[in-house]
Amino acid sequence: MFTLSKPLLGKARRRGYALPAFNTCNLGMSRALLAAAEAMKSPLLVQITESTIGYAGLESIFGIVQVLEKQSKVPVCIHLDHGRRLPIIRKCLSLGFKSVMVDASRYGLNKNISIVKKVVSMARRKNCSVEAELGSLKRIGSEAQHLTDPKQAKFFVEKTGCDSLAVAIGTSHGAHKFGGKPKLDFERLKEISELVSIPLVLHGASSVPISLVKKNNRFGARLSGTKGVPDKDLKKAIKFGVAKINIDTDLRLAFSAGIREFHARNPADFDPRHALRQGSSLVQDVAAQKIALFGARGKA
Repeated sequence: MFTLSKPLLGKARRRGYALPAFNTCNLGMSRALLAAAEAMKSPLLVQITESTIGYAGLESIFGIVQVLEKQSKVPVCIHLDHGRRLPIIRKCLSLGFKSVMVDASRYGLNKNISIVKKVVSMARRKNCSVEAELGSLKRIGSEAQHLTDPKQAKFFVEKTGCDSLAVAIGTSHGAHKFGGKPKLDFERLKEISELVSIPLVLHGASSVPISLVKKNNRFGARLSGTKGVPDKDLKKAIKFGVAKINIDTDLRLAFSAGIREFHARNPADFDPRHALRQGSSLVQDVAAQKIALFGARGKA
């Protein structure tokens, strides 16, 4: 049975580590993520986005993770990442998700609060945790108003009753997070942490390792100008209350690199299972590295 995210995150914040929150879109990636968590004896949040639901089907991807979770020896929580549409959130709650993120950050403060309160009320009836977001993920150097205001964060949490809060301190989604040198606003994060007691969440936190970028490019990709969040910055963020770190891009890079390399080295092999297995193996390696970095090893 899936684990509620609230107690997992609360424990992580109190003890100074972060839960790995890994996105999946298929069987191979899901198996790799749970295998990594088991090998590292770490709790795990498996995240599904609305775009993945459109690609794989909600019941299908939920069923895959559910079957794998039943075989797992570590706590696993299934989480809706960036839920923007209430009908999707309702379906996830009905199906048995134990954590949902309602992303109303594109709206003004009052409307954001109103939408989150509605989802919190829905989720309480289903024994489900709720993550919300305040601020927007922009490349650092953007206007400060796009980042999370600490005093607003305190007010927002008090008014909504959300269980965790995704904050904007300069990260962004994708493989091109920074136009120049990576720089996060840790003073802002420290102030938020002092005012907000619930677990904080860092989105857009992939490191975009140069080794994965080079491997993709060696076997046919055309990736340039990529830049992610340095590992040392992720460790520093954990010290300031970040208890959940979202990783998607690094997993995609690993999966793609493994498949590209397999086909390049085995041009006569047209069995997709062989290529997918190699991609999944790299995903498992990357997931295990992240678990160790976040301090979640042995915390199951």
